[in-house]
Amino acid sequence: MNDPWLRLQQAPDREISLLSASLLIAKDEYPELSTSDYERRIDDYCNRLDAEFRRADSDTARLSRLNAFLFGELGFAGDERNYFDPRNSYLNEVLDRRLGNPISLAVVQITLAQRLGLPLEGVSFPGHFLVCLPLDEGIVVLDPFHRGRTLDLPELRRRARSELAARDVDDQRLANLLEPASHRAIVARMLRNLRIGYEERAAWDKAVRCADRVLTLDPLAVSEYRERGNLYLKLGHTLAARDDFKRYLALAPQAEDAETVMSQLISCSAETLRIN
Repeated sequence: MNDPWLRLQQAPDREISLLSASLLIAKDEYPELSTSDYERRIDDYCNRLDAEFRRADSDTARLSRLNAFLFGELGFAGDERNYFDPRNSYLNEVLDRRLGNPISLAVVQITLAQRLGLPLEGVSFPGHFLVCLPLDEGIVVLDPFHRGRTLDLPELRRRARSELAARDVDDQRLANLLEPASHRAIVARMLRNLRIGYEERAAWDKAVRCADRVLTLDPLAVSEYRERGNLYLKLGHTLAARDDFKRYLALAPQAEDAETVMSQLISCSAETLRIN
C-alpha cells in the first residue's frame, strides 16, 4: 500500500507515531520537506535529556525537567497573537519557530516524554488540548500552550463549564473529559485545527484538503462530511457538496441540524438539475 494516509487509516492506534503523522500533515503543504531532519532534531532533544531523566527519582521530577527544557531552555511557547496561523499546525514550522497551538506543542511534549519512558498522554479537552501524566495517586494535567502549567481541579471545572455552556460539571463528567485521546483522534484534531485556520483565511481548497485527510483517517467522522460539503459550496463544487450532505444525513439522520442540511441538499440538487 503506497498511500501513507491509507496505511495510517488501517494502522492499530498505538502503532501511529504522532511525530510521523504530524510531519505527514506538513508534507501536504511542504512536499519537499525532509522529515528525517525533524526526526533527528527530536532524537537530539531526547539525547540531551536522557541522562537527567535517568537520575530523576520520580515521574513528577522527570516531568518538571522536561517542561524546564522544552518551555524554558528551548523556549517553545503558544502563539497567542496568531492562534489560527496554519504554521502553528505544521510540525516543521512549530519546531523551527518554537511556536505552536496547544495540540502541536502537546505532540512535541508527548513525543519527547514517551521516548524517554514517561507515559504522558494527550487529552482532547473541550476548547483547548491538554496533556496528562497518570500517577499512582491520580493524574497531573498540564497546559502545553502555557508552558506546561499544571491545572488544578477547580480550573479544569471552570474551563469545562465555559466551553460546554454547562452550569456544573460533576466529577464523573470531568473524569470522562480527561480520558486520554487516541493517537488517531489527536491527528484528526490537528487536521481540524488546520482546516479552521484555512477557513479563517478563505483558503477553501486547502481547507478541503484537511477535511479530505480527516475522512481518510476516519471515514465515520460524521460532522466532517457537513464541513467539507460547505467548503465545496464555497468552491462552487455543487455536485461534490450534494454528495457530502447526503452522506452526512445518512450517517446522522437525527442530527440537530438535519433540517438545515436537508435544505442545503435540496438546493444543491436543484442547482445540479438546472446545470444539467
